[in-house]
Amino acid sequence: MPNWLQECRNKNRMIIEADLAPVVGDRFQPTGFADLGAAIYERPDGTRMLLVESAQSVANRLEKVIIDDDGVNIRPELEGLPYVRSKLTGASEAVTSSLIEPHRLNSPFIIGNKEFEKRLKEEMEYKKGANLDWRRVARVLMRYDPNSLVHGVFFSNLEDGRVRLARLLTGFIEAEDIKEAYSGGVKNNSIDPSGKIRLAESPIKAGVYSNIPYHRVEYVARSIRAYFNLDLSMLRSYALPPEGYDLITALSLYKVAKFLEDDLRLRTMCDLKVLGKRMVSAQEVAFPSSDEVLAQLRPVIDACRDKGLFAKPPVTDLTVATKMEKEEKEGPAPEEEQ
Repeated sequence: MPNWLQECRNKNRMIIEADLAPVVGDRFQPTGFADLGAAIYERPDGTRMLLVESAQSVANRLEKVIIDDDGVNIRPELEGLPYVRSKLTGASEAVTSSLIEPHRLNSPFIIGNKEFEKRLKEEMEYKKGANLDWRRVARVLMRYDPNSLVHGVFFSNLEDGRVRLARLLTGFIEAEDIKEAYSGGVKNNSIDPSGKIRLAESPIKAGVYSNIPYHRVEYVARSIRAYFNLDLSMLRSYALPPEGYDLITALSLYKVAKFLEDDLRLRTMCDLKVLGKRMVSAQEVAFPSSDEVLAQLRPVIDACRDKGLFAKPPVTDLTVATKMEKEEKEGPAPEEEQ
C-alpha cells in the first residue's frame, strides 16, 4: 500500500496545495464573471486577493482530464470505470455521457430515460414521503458513475429533488498581493475603417464592421496557488466497502495529479506551470505523479469490479428521444451549490 493511500485512510481531509506561476512573463488573465468581472477581494490585513479559477471551473477541468479524445468516453487507461452513455434520437443524433454532462447523472439526456430513472429509484429505494438511505444512494451512484460521488450531484430532475450529494473533491486557484496590468488593442477593418460598408443581406448587426479599440486588464501577483480539498470524512460516512473508499480516493488524487501535469493553460493569457506541490495534511509524504497514482488505481478498479460494486457492463448505454421545441426563453437552471 503506498503511503499516500494509507494517509488518506487515516485523515478526515486531504489538503493539497500547488504553487504556480505564468509560463511566460508575469501577467495572467483570471476567470471573469458576468456583471462582476474579475473576483477581487481583500483579506482582513488588507492584502488584495484574486480568484484565478473558481471551484465550479476547476471541477469541470478535473472531469475533463479523464475524458478520451472523442469527447464522450473515458480514457483507455481507466477502462472499466462505470459511467452512463446516452444516444439521442429524433431532433438530435448526438452521443453524450455522464462524464461530460454538466449535471452528470441528473442530465435530462440521462435521467430522461424512464427505464433508467425507474432503475435508479428502485435501487436507491426512493419513496416520496420516506427517509432516504444515504449510504444506499452512495452505493448506487458508485455502481453507475463514481464521478457523481467525486464531484457531487443534485437530482433536481428526479421526483421532488431530494437526492443531493455535495462534492467530495473541491479545488480553486487564488493569487495573492495582486496588481492590475492595463493594456489594449484594436480590431482593424482593412477595407473600410468607418464600418459603413456592410453586407447587403445578413443578420450581422452594426458594431462589428469598423475599427474597434478595446482595453484589457490582466494581473500580476506575488504568488499564485492552487488548493484542493478531498473530504474523506464525508466519504467515510457513505460506508462504502474498502475497495470503494480506495477507488474514490485514488480517482480523486489521479484527477488532481493529471490536472496539474497537463491542463494548466486555463485561458489565452493564463498559461501556468507548477513550481511545487505538496500534500499538506500528510506526514512526510510527497505528492505522487499521475502515473504513480494510476499504478494503484488500476488494481482498485479491478477489485471493485470483482466485488460487484460496478454495473455490468460498466458502461450503461441508453437511448433518449428528443424533439425540437419552439424558441422560448429558458428559466434559470436549478442551483447546484455543492
